[in-house]
Amino acid sequence: MSRANEDEKPAAEPDRRVGGGSDTRPGASDFIRAKVAEDLRSGRYSGRVVTRFPPEPNGYLHIGHAKSCCLNFGIALENDGVCHLRFDDTNPETEDIKYVESIKEDVRWLGFDWGDNLFFASDYFEKLYEYAVILIERGKAYVDSLSEDEIRAYRGTVTRAGKESPFRDRPIEENLRLFERLRAGEFADGEHVLRAKIDMASPNMLMRDPLLYRIRHASHYRRGDDWCLYPLYDFTHCLSDAIENITHSLCTLEFENNRELYDWVLDNVGIARPRPEQTEFARLDIDYTVLSKRKLIRLVEQGHVSGWDDPRLPTLAGLRRRGVPPEAIGAFCDMIGVDKVNSRVDIAKLEYAIRNDLNQRAPRVLCVLRPLKVVITNYPEGRVEQLDAPYWPHDVPKQGSRQLPFGREIFIERDDFMEDPPRKFFRLAPGREVRLRHAYVIKCDDVIKDSATGEVMELRCTFDPDTLRGLPEGRKVKGTIHWVSAAHALPCEVRLYDRLFRVPDPEDVADGEDFTAHLNPDSLVVLEDALIEAGVAVDPPGNRYQFERQGYFISDPVDSNPGSLVYNRTVTLRDTWAKIAARDGR
Repeated sequence: MSRANEDEKPAAEPDRRVGGGSDTRPGASDFIRAKVAEDLRSGRYSGRVVTRFPPEPNGYLHIGHAKSCCLNFGIALENDGVCHLRFDDTNPETEDIKYVESIKEDVRWLGFDWGDNLFFASDYFEKLYEYAVILIERGKAYVDSLSEDEIRAYRGTVTRAGKESPFRDRPIEENLRLFERLRAGEFADGEHVLRAKIDMASPNMLMRDPLLYRIRHASHYRRGDDWCLYPLYDFTHCLSDAIENITHSLCTLEFENNRELYDWVLDNVGIARPRPEQTEFARLDIDYTVLSKRKLIRLVEQGHVSGWDDPRLPTLAGLRRRGVPPEAIGAFCDMIGVDKVNSRVDIAKLEYAIRNDLNQRAPRVLCVLRPLKVVITNYPEGRVEQLDAPYWPHDVPKQGSRQLPFGREIFIERDDFMEDPPRKFFRLAPGREVRLRHAYVIKCDDVIKDSATGEVMELRCTFDPDTLRGLPEGRKVKGTIHWVSAAHALPCEVRLYDRLFRVPDPEDVADGEDFTAHLNPDSLVVLEDALIEAGVAVDPPGNRYQFERQGYFISDPVDSNPGSLVYNRTVTLRDTWAKIAARDGR
């Protein structure tokens, strides 16, 4: 994009390292990578590493999924393996092709390419049915005719063993005939289920004859009406891993108890070793947000946010619209690492990763959010001066600058003026001097107020023409503020996004209280009268900037256009985590 001085403003430079910036160096240390390294050393899988990222297509991915995505794809890439993108789509009532497409878009955005390794559990329905028949033939599964409530009551509690179903000892032949009739659609939803025959007294309640299949007369988004009998997750997932020859099945800690059932199914259908092995790691929980899919759905459906791509949400669609680079998410995942114990992560770590990335890719521009008019009384009327202003600070090794028009009338930030300032207020006040960024030193001589309200409407200042290139020796001006030319600045809408909740753990609620009680009423502040320097007019939506002294922003990819500029704040310039890390020597 051309500028008056023939310099070209650098666009955001994508760093398309694998995993959106993940550290994929061999030998990166965590317990999962150590396990993979040992399996390779021992030749357990004949040198193969095959992982999978297996979302259910019933919602949008969030940053917690990004951790799993970076881990699975990263480990495969570090070891010259492959990672499958597999959709575990076994619930026709909640799944939709729109979620499939959004998930694929998000995975690509993170920087990953699954190549030819795109799979759907629904493609395995016939094979899964055959495995279920094997379990029935081996006396390891039976058709149960108890109701849903009865099954729940028979299961027992953590302190009391369950009770066997009266249908548990149906003859194998009867179970086979009934299961075939279930497949044929002869029964209503809930009339029968297929259960594994394990142990109703098991201390692991998941092993108390878990459900394997249930009847659902619902059309599947891919299979249409081919099936009315659908496998449950615990039966589908392990067998899908086996069908795809997965070596390392990585999942979060809430599935730790499921591992026993995972192994039981593979054992009892006759999957030979070496076979997939499940390993659990700590899920991601971040302060000031929620990652529960159920709670995110409520936030969207109840109108607390504007949609799944609302920049306040932790969805990848929301983070993308907020201007978060995928490389920053990858760096954040590297920073928090992989652990065996669940814990909450300080959101300042994520904000630090975002700032650290944007510092190198977001050119600096001037934008006044709450304008206050300044008339420079000793500057010639009608004169416009072009001042050279770099896009990058000295600590960013990039070049490029633009011309800022300067004239008699400018706007400054209303917060940069006080009539009766406190100590250590180094901005503008009556009789005080301040430097204008990339421009002159000005002094406030007079304050114009609204006669009815007393509101400050305008400042009358004078400028020192000898201060453009610096100050004479011995003269000091402590404050520097930003500004825009009144005659040239462009009107814009600025959306100041903040943390969605007021407390670190929104799910820690008192009895009778809902997590929505902790919503932050100031999580979005819209400023409709902001002014931005004119040079951004030809920039396409999606461009990122640092508004000097204000924060990092993105031109809204959806709402912004040349006739109506809209900017979303990605993150402020306050960096508490960097201070903590520096203090602790991290």
